[in-house]
Amino acid sequence: MRRALDLLYLASGWVAAGFLVAIFAVVLGQVLLNLTNTLVRWATGTPSGLLIPSYAEFAGFFLAAASFFALAYTLKNGAHIRVTLIIQHTRPGLRRGLEIWCSGIAALLAGYFTYWAGNLTRESFKFGDVSYGLVAIPLWLPQAAMTLGAGVLTVALLDELQRVARGLPPAYDQGKGLLE
Repeated sequence: MRRALDLLYLASGWVAAGFLVAIFAVVLGQVLLNLTNTLVRWATGTPSGLLIPSYAEFAGFFLAAASFFALAYTLKNGAHIRVTLIIQHTRPGLRRGLEIWCSGIAALLAGYFTYWAGNLTRESFKFGDVSYGLVAIPLWLPQAAMTLGAGVLTVALLDELQRVARGLPPAYDQGKGLLE
């Protein structure tokens, strides 16, 4: 089970990286087309009108997907920003209790968000909602990416909760203090 969960978090990180590459490709493509338009306008006096339709919208959807898919991976690798001002100065027993409480609340909030994001995705699919750009993108596609990423985060938080409840150090702590 541990190996399957770690592979899930790693896959989620790779999916996030793939969406970042997609953002790069779309934006670079539009920049190159803008450059081509400028060169053609200088040469002929008339711009060629080349563009990637709805490129900003695609980039925005890719950014949302990358952000949500990266959440679980960054949590499990200790890359989330954590405020440890109080927790680093508590005794181990109290610290464990605080970690359980924080992980539990975070898992509940992530699960709540995932449930409602899934509900929104289902409704968008049911009603055929589309984006308003030049390219009508079915909204359930980016919403599904958001829901899946939030779902993986929920699993990661539940994983952390059970780790801490069993007395193990949280994976996100990596055994290092804030100032070490």
